[in-house]
Amino acid sequence: MIASFRAVPIFAGLNDGALELLAGRAKESVFNAGALIVGEGETGNRFFVILSGEVRVCKRLGRPGEVELARLAQGEFFGEMCILETLPRSASVLASTEARLASLSSMDFLQLYNRMPDQYGILVLNLARDLSRRLRRLDEAFAARH
Repeated sequence: MIASFRAVPIFAGLNDGALELLAGRAKESVFNAGALIVGEGETGNRFFVILSGEVRVCKRLGRPGEVELARLAQGEFFGEMCILETLPRSASVLASTEARLASLSSMDFLQLYNRMPDQYGILVLNLARDLSRRLRRLDEAFAARH
């Protein structure tokens, strides 16, 4: 699992000790195509890394006005907001194909903070960069439509 984590942008720059800590705490799950992984509005504290397969991130899933926000594949991640806040899920995620995922709880990240605060700082900086990139893409998509 450490090799898979090395390829994930949010873990870029973390040392072997930090990667080993996170990989050792990760829970692996497999979801069949069409399976709901997380639902918009649910309480959740798990962050997910896609080890294989593809997922769809959607708002208003199965309701009028459904919007697909993203398609994510191997090496990408979702659920990162749970690292920063304890609000309900902002979107639903479902497996487009069979998807093998590794997940970490917010408590797993707290362990990283407690044991290796410098490594946690790198992870939070990477997270901020990724959130900024995603926000920029949404801004551009919004501006193109209006």
